[in-house]
Amino acid sequence: MSVNKNAYIRYQVLDRCFRNPGRRYFWEDLLAECNHALYEFNGLNSQIQRRQLFEDIKFMESEQGWSIPLERFREGRKAYYRYADFSFSINNQPINETEAHQLRSAMMVLSRMKGMPQFEWLNELIPRLEQSFGTTKPGKEFMAFSNNEFLRGIGWLEELFHAVLYEKVLKIDYQSFRKNDLLQFTLHPYFLKQYNNRWFVFGYNPAFAEISNLALDRIEHIEELKTPYLENKFVDFDEYFEDIIGVTRPKEATLETIQLVISSQLAPYILTKPLHGSQKKLNQDENGLTLQIEVIPNYELEQLILSYGEGIQVKSPEYLREKIKTRLQASVDHYRQ
Repeated sequence: MSVNKNAYIRYQVLDRCFRNPGRRYFWEDLLAECNHALYEFNGLNSQIQRRQLFEDIKFMESEQGWSIPLERFREGRKAYYRYADFSFSINNQPINETEAHQLRSAMMVLSRMKGMPQFEWLNELIPRLEQSFGTTKPGKEFMAFSNNEFLRGIGWLEELFHAVLYEKVLKIDYQSFRKNDLLQFTLHPYFLKQYNNRWFVFGYNPAFAEISNLALDRIEHIEELKTPYLENKFVDFDEYFEDIIGVTRPKEATLETIQLVISSQLAPYILTKPLHGSQKKLNQDENGLTLQIEVIPNYELEQLILSYGEGIQVKSPEYLREKIKTRLQASVDHYRQ
């Protein structure tokens, strides 16, 4: 049984009720307590019914749960629920089988980061977790992630991570690809994002009075400032990235419908790995697949289209079609030289 966030909230509520000697909790009371906690945390959509309540209790009593010492005390036709031992709590128990399985999975993901210089603390933490929780399981690794631990600038990741976490203002020396002179920025960092195996930091830049993004591989030096940190009230980053591919959101740009024709050979790959979350299939026949995406056009969109070579053709808008055609022609011209 997978323990999700809502289930964990319910287990904690039931545990608190079962070990309360000052009140008798009938099933109606337990249900009300669980739904109140879920409402406080999530809102109306996560309310449960009687059947789910009894499934939760059954799980808590099982070996897969915590084998709770629960007793039922009858009062007429009803019964209230209480631990036989009021000192018992699921929070005092060793982790159960389900939790151990989930912890192993999480530690496997963490272990993929151990070799990276900015996460050296994991080298010490993971063995301690394995020893404390008994999650060590012999065997070879069976999962790998795309990661370039030798990427230039990756050493700044830990410092930037902590700057975001602890709300520190930074002075950053930055070498742009477009300028020879070293640039210097003050940044209130808010968000870190990886795209195409490169890391970017997003934050408020008071010099431009806007959100800027800086590639970590172009950072030369970072210094912490004593300047008061400006809390992020500018951008919801979930929405910020929703309408773009990559990390660049051009000024004054608007959402556009892009229609693309995909070759028959490439179509299965694009259908199983969409170019964007808005991807919609329009037509498919022996000539290929026609689809559309709704995005804000940017450099990364062009690069993505070009990366598929002859497999993707821009149908509309016309200006983007011409732009891609011009770039492809320039590439052909290079081979003629």
